[in-house]
Amino acid sequence: MQFELTEEQISVKEAARDFTQQELSPGVIDRDRNMQHPTAQVKKMGEMGFLGMMVDPEYGGGGMDTLSYVLAMEEISKIDSSSSVIMSVNNSLVCWGIEEYGTEEQKQKYLPLLASGEWIGSFCLSEPEAGSDATSQRTTAVDMGDYYLLNGTKNWITNGGKSSLHVVIAQTYPDKGHRGINAFIVETSWPGVTIGAKEDKLGIRASDTHTIMYNDVKVPKYNRIAEDGFGFKFAMKVLTGGRIGIAAQALGIAAGAYELSERYAKEREAFGKPISQHQAIAFKLADMATEIEAARLLVYRAAWMKDQGMDYTSSAAMAKLFASEVAMKHTVEAIQVHGGYGFVKEYHVERLMRDAKITQIYEGTSEMQRIVISRNIL
Repeated sequence: MQFELTEEQISVKEAARDFTQQELSPGVIDRDRNMQHPTAQVKKMGEMGFLGMMVDPEYGGGGMDTLSYVLAMEEISKIDSSSSVIMSVNNSLVCWGIEEYGTEEQKQKYLPLLASGEWIGSFCLSEPEAGSDATSQRTTAVDMGDYYLLNGTKNWITNGGKSSLHVVIAQTYPDKGHRGINAFIVETSWPGVTIGAKEDKLGIRASDTHTIMYNDVKVPKYNRIAEDGFGFKFAMKVLTGGRIGIAAQALGIAAGAYELSERYAKEREAFGKPISQHQAIAFKLADMATEIEAARLLVYRAAWMKDQGMDYTSSAAMAKLFASEVAMKHTVEAIQVHGGYGFVKEYHVERLMRDAKITQIYEGTSEMQRIVISRNIL
């Protein structure tokens, strides 16, 4: 197997790392505390090409592979998970879904806007009683001939307050169950789209998460994605790819916590020497480094398999499951390494711990990943 990155991939990684230090690190604590959306920073992410990394250059994107995207996600997540989740949704769920399954007209119209960051996208699947269960859609899209009439409520929508475009999953033929579900491109400026209040969250507080209401929204027939009844399969395909992005986010959170802990342990002294020279701390750092590297290999492998056109369903779920649990475990350990300082915001690790928790929940909980994996191995 080839474990070395290409020169292009190394350049992407370095560019993302420089961007986080120069643009995202300043003010990250205040943005978290005040739930302040990183609007200016996201605009620059668009200018840098981070919002449409895998989009074909024909549609204004970077034309990069999934591994390059994962490398950038990892670096950005080390510093600012709120910004990386905005990037993840736009790349993995919205741009990839439209490019892979949309019509040529849809690609030409929407991808350049999304890839440049002029528009930000949202993926609207979860509902008050559905979560990530795409089979239980209560949002309806009634076929009215030339258009669909969309009604319903979606919640936990990332980018909900800032997005110009929603990819919405809705039920058209209730009697057909999951075979009656469709996916639609909805512009948020259309009459009947209402943005609810911003959620006050434990972590990723600077990213905006909203409930979205649709009241008799007229969606043109040509804004349906793929053939009639393809919505469930579309959601499953998109979520599988999205798990790689969230796995990369979890990896970045864990790696960021480790880097802070290693630095602190070398600087902080106790009993006459740096605490890194005390076996209790040294062993913690050794365990962190080992498990983070294992997560990295799982995440990179899932990205590589996607780039090779292989079935990456199980590998994506494994990467997401393991990386998210490593992120949660080792952000807690990072606080322990920092001692009392880890409990205050100035040292960043408490924020990383709060951010880590969501990686075990969105794109499907850890329990859901185990279901996906077990179905593929048994």
